[in-house]
Amino acid sequence: MLIRWILILSVSFFFSACSESGLYEKIHFMPDHAWSYANQPEFSFEVKDTTANYQVYFIIRHADAYEYNNIWIKLRSKLPGESVEREDRFDVPLATDNKWLGSGMDDLHDHRVLLYREPVRFSKTGLYTIKIAHDMRVEPLQYIFNVGLRVEKVN
Repeated sequence: MLIRWILILSVSFFFSACSESGLYEKIHFMPDHAWSYANQPEFSFEVKDTTANYQVYFIIRHADAYEYNNIWIKLRSKLPGESVEREDRFDVPLATDNKWLGSGMDDLHDHRVLLYREPVRFSKTGLYTIKIAHDMRVEPLQYIFNVGLRVEKVN
């Protein structure tokens, strides 16, 4: 059991920081595999290069028992040095014609979904903070194992 936790922590630390390659990825695990409105994972990453373009991805892992073909999410972002948050809402497709998109193994399905069609350019250097909340009509949203954020520099 201890070895399993060490492995999980090692992998989490590996993906949790911005690196020189311009990659940030962090996953938030949902307690009891249910995502409540109150559970709004927060992701913070530092931007040093304002001339680069970035792709922003939403990451989700759910069980086959998840009842919907999509998930509505809200991203609340705060720029460095600002107190006002910007909010964007996305309809994230997870399935078409009863076939899950993304990759799957057994009854688990992983999705990495590009949120903005065009690459994003961050206007300021510094620490960016993004909160993710689900915006479905169900509370809590069952069979969600984890959600995350991935930001990668476009070459």
